[in-house]
Amino acid sequence: MSTYADVLRMALSLSPKERRDLWHAVLESLDGEEITDDEPPILSEAWKAEIARRSAEIDAGTAKGIPWEEVRNRILTRRRASKES
Repeated sequence: MSTYADVLRMALSLSPKERRDLWHAVLESLDGEEITDDEPPILSEAWKAEIARRSAEIDAGTAKGIPWEEVRNRILTRRRASKES
């Protein structure tokens, strides 16, 4: 049986398109599943900086939020479109 490290090593050896396709397949496999892992995600320094930047914009009142229902509808529309193609 492959370990996480083995699978990751194999995944990283794929072409960018194959990695993207694999990412989509794994993401689809989680659809509707509850993830109960209490560990926080591992974030790169770039993501940490982006989160800090966006948080500062919200605190300063310069960012405009999008209601969850609108975001959800956008996601569902994109998913439907990608399944149709």
